[in-house]
Amino acid sequence: MPDTDSLVSDFGRLFLRLRRIADAHLAEQGVSLARMKLLMYLRCEHNSARAADIANVFGQSPRTVSEAIAALERDGLVRRTPDLADGRVKRVSLTTAGEAAIAAAEPLRSHLDQAIFGALDAEERSQFRRALAKLDRVADALEAQGGLDERPGPAKAAPKA
Repeated sequence: MPDTDSLVSDFGRLFLRLRRIADAHLAEQGVSLARMKLLMYLRCEHNSARAADIANVFGQSPRTVSEAIAALERDGLVRRTPDLADGRVKRVSLTTAGEAAIAAAEPLRSHLDQAIFGALDAEERSQFRRALAKLDRVADALEAQGGLDERPGPAKAAPKA
């Protein structure tokens, strides 16, 4: 399917380009996109989450997430506290400074969102939203079944005569 190869390539290139643009603008505010995503995730989770949940959501190793949390904690943006239900587990939560960092970046995020998606008219945004929802359902199904129904394997050598 050459058409899908081109679409995947175009989508990937655009995604990475937009990510670089957002990261560059956020860096001007003194924060990285990766740090902001983690802070915003915590805010969406009512300011608290387990490191294991963060690693799962972002598809990162527990060690990578632990290092990111440690850096945010050193900067005073998050704190770790014992989980009330399981004392062996630490919960990561936003501090006032973490909330302030999100608030400071919010106007920039909003401006970038508008600059990017404002280029689409209402009908194009609606179509894009429907396409994303459809692809999200496909991703849900793939995750639920553990991957593709038929996975291409390595080419098999012809049997010897």
